[in-house]
Amino acid sequence: MSAPILAAEGVTLRYGKFLALSEVSVSFAPNTLTAIIGPNGAGKSTFFNVISGALRPSYGRVMFEGRDITGSPQHAFARMGIAKSFQITSVFPQLSTHENVRVAVQMRSRRFDILTPRDSLAELSDKADQLLATVGLADARRRPAADLAHGQQRCLEIALALACDPKLLLLDEPTAGMSPEETVVMMGLIVRLAAERTVVLVEHKMKLVMGICQRVIVLHHGELLAEGSPEEVRANAEVKRVYLGQGG
Repeated sequence: MSAPILAAEGVTLRYGKFLALSEVSVSFAPNTLTAIIGPNGAGKSTFFNVISGALRPSYGRVMFEGRDITGSPQHAFARMGIAKSFQITSVFPQLSTHENVRVAVQMRSRRFDILTPRDSLAELSDKADQLLATVGLADARRRPAADLAHGQQRCLEIALALACDPKLLLLDEPTAGMSPEETVVMMGLIVRLAAERTVVLVEHKMKLVMGICQRVIVLHHGELLAEGSPEEVRANAEVKRVYLGQGG
């Protein structure tokens, strides 16, 4: 087996007396699509925030390509090749769809080149158009981001995350608030993205991810409950008990 691209080793997070995560150890193989699932309150988003650098664990460490990145500033994650998309969409609503992505590309490639005329940066515009095509928004390039449907805004946010050409893409509940039709589009996009990079997504919809993911990790009350292939997790007695007991 190849070395993991990302690993959490004994990750624990306390808020006073409340134990949000308890000694979670799990690794993620490169070029694999993995889902982190669990009922509401399982610790999924907290764990996502730890492995994406938004939160520092009380104990334990996070490793990326064999390097300890625990506590590294979030801007360092993008330079290392880690990109993330959060549950709450964050785009520039007044800018066009294309301008949103072009700004993201420009920030990654020419961070301090503030004197270069925008019109001369044709390669950045081309890159933005490529990313919009990747996420299915090529026809909406001139539309203000505020005018996009919710599902389209989520796709736009993923395009922003892709601007740094990440090796690892972290997605926090990418289908949250979506209609069934939008959900189908998003799942198809995630599968396509996972063909070229490692993708880890957090979801609470167990049935949704079982058909597309190669590996599933189940959290419950901040602890690792199960991990394995979709078939192994689906057959796990504890997973059945937790989901049936929670009405999931």
